[in-house]
Amino acid sequence: MQEPNLSRSSTGLDPKVAGLLCYAGIFVTGIIFLVLEKESRFVKFHAMQSIVVFGALTVINLILGLIPFLGWLASLVLTPLSFILWIVLMLMALQGKWFKLPYAGDYAEQQAGRF
Repeated sequence: MQEPNLSRSSTGLDPKVAGLLCYAGIFVTGIIFLVLEKESRFVKFHAMQSIVVFGALTVINLILGLIPFLGWLASLVLTPLSFILWIVLMLMALQGKWFKLPYAGDYAEQQAGRF
């Protein structure tokens, strides 16, 4: 995929910083930046990917929490992996990279184009 134009963001922030902030508050800041951003495809993409990925992980963790023992064990594995993913996505956005996760990234790119 080609690198996006990073020169403009309607938020007044550097698009790389705005991309990082899309992930900072998990899916909540993704929603905020998706609503606020009017120009940058880069920021919209990272906002939507944040919503898709961390919204799904939140739902999965809630469901696993309801399953005795095996669900709790799965959550013990999923939580640190989610934390690592969170850090990686923030760093990729800060570096100005259009980093798409499999499936979620494609879906996020399609949906971000609608906003």
